[in-house]
Amino acid sequence: MADRSYDAVIIGGGHHATILAPYLAKAGMSVGVFEKNDRLGGGCVTEDGPTAGFRMAFCAQYTRFYAHPAFRDFNLYDEGLRYVAPETGAGIVFDDGSSIVTYPAWVLKDPRTGESEFVEKNVKKTYDQIAQVSKVDAETYIELTEKFKEKWGRTFSRDRYSLLPSSGRGALDELLSDPESGLDRELQYMTVKQLAHYFFESSEIRMFFYRGMLTSIGCCPDDVPGIEGLIGALSVIFSWSPPSIAIGGSQAVTDALVSAGKKLGVEYFVNSGVKKIIVRDGKARGILLENGSEIEAKKLVIADIGLLQLINNLLGEECKEYVTPYVRRRLRAIDHDRNQILTGAVAVHELPNYTASQSNPDVNRTFRLYLCPNDLDYIQDKYWHEIRLMGYPSRLALLTTADSIWDRTRAPEGKHVIWFEEFTVPVRFLPYKEWRTIRERFVEDHLLPEWEKYAPNMKKDNVIAYRVNTPVEDAETHPDMIGGCFANSSMIFSQMGWFRGIPGWRLRTPIKNLYICSQDMPGGMGIARGSSYRCYLTIAKDLGLAQ
Repeated sequence: MADRSYDAVIIGGGHHATILAPYLAKAGMSVGVFEKNDRLGGGCVTEDGPTAGFRMAFCAQYTRFYAHPAFRDFNLYDEGLRYVAPETGAGIVFDDGSSIVTYPAWVLKDPRTGESEFVEKNVKKTYDQIAQVSKVDAETYIELTEKFKEKWGRTFSRDRYSLLPSSGRGALDELLSDPESGLDRELQYMTVKQLAHYFFESSEIRMFFYRGMLTSIGCCPDDVPGIEGLIGALSVIFSWSPPSIAIGGSQAVTDALVSAGKKLGVEYFVNSGVKKIIVRDGKARGILLENGSEIEAKKLVIADIGLLQLINNLLGEECKEYVTPYVRRRLRAIDHDRNQILTGAVAVHELPNYTASQSNPDVNRTFRLYLCPNDLDYIQDKYWHEIRLMGYPSRLALLTTADSIWDRTRAPEGKHVIWFEEFTVPVRFLPYKEWRTIRERFVEDHLLPEWEKYAPNMKKDNVIAYRVNTPVEDAETHPDMIGGCFANSSMIFSQMGWFRGIPGWRLRTPIKNLYICSQDMPGGMGIARGSSYRCYLTIAKDLGLAQ
């Protein structure tokens, strides 16, 4: 006899579980969530650090969860999830003192509902910034912004938050068939480098695009990002998505969702690793915990975990028939060698004062700020190769965000904390001793000397403390992040959209009543990319629940 019984049992308490659980409960189900670690939220958490009095992200930094249907469906504003909107969007500072700042074309109008509005004056400000380096690229920005406003934005959102199609053609494919979309079909097969040269003539905007593509989906210049990756990267650098900061960090998203779930009766269990999914007569019947407890699932089991963990660890011998030769081949072919990053936080006495701010004052308060050598040949042809050979580049192309400018819960009065991102290699590329050296010495030996070239006050005496997270920490705390891939598997064209995970599964597995939603599935990485919401829509369709 089972120790506990629920209508729905969710394996893993990551961000997809925290989204899906309240939807199932709202539909009238009893729901139990079982998480192996000692906290919920997966990568959507905020920690104390890098020293006492400061708060920093462990993984998820940019959330914009107000755009997710769950924000309104569960009144997450009333559950404590509050966003503030910086006046700037993204920017790039070059080592010669030049810079570009882009401003949000859409701004968060109502933090309570998540409603945003188009701001024409910000589009003009961005145009003027880009026109300083290229009038042609500035006109391209206007053209692409109109396309995003008229077609791309709505289609992109519909693609994320609707049922997966029964064939390989989704909402984004409609854009390729629309002669008015501005997206020619061959674009989906181009590399990042080809796309940069196709759309832009200036080296500055091309470099901005390269670095924005890495942030958006982790693709290097030689990778093929597809239309989803293209629109995502353009949205980053042109600030089409309203920049926003959750007060209290990404932890606030998790806390609000869990609070909403508890009010609907969801029960959450941490330190409760799952040993096995119980399958009888071709149906998922429940789970067996590592402590020996058996949990009955009267209607369904949902795995908020990756494909490899599900198939290799949790399905027993009786499930061999469901793991076909095709599934095995597909699992072997999945690439995990992108999306490894060095992230962390630097606590400082004073914010960086960039040399570029003398001619472009908003640089010092830019929400997403890249620091980049003004060397196109290096960024598009050498930067990534140095990363693969040495673990990180000799000349950093750093992303920084000083959240404490807008969210004073992150740092003590008069002090600030700056989050940073630079790309690196899979765990297996370096010995653990070298990863330990990177954790301990990267900031002082490499990051600060590079940073000082852009902001002369970023010397060691301005630093209070720092912490560096490497792919080792990602892999050790999140088993699905193979080799430290924070997207679970690389976000390349052959592993995006319909092709992500096992094509044809569409969030269902061949085992009846067993579903899967994670970053391994269509929607991919990101807190609000849609896998969990799509999973609920799939379950609702199968069981006749309210949608």
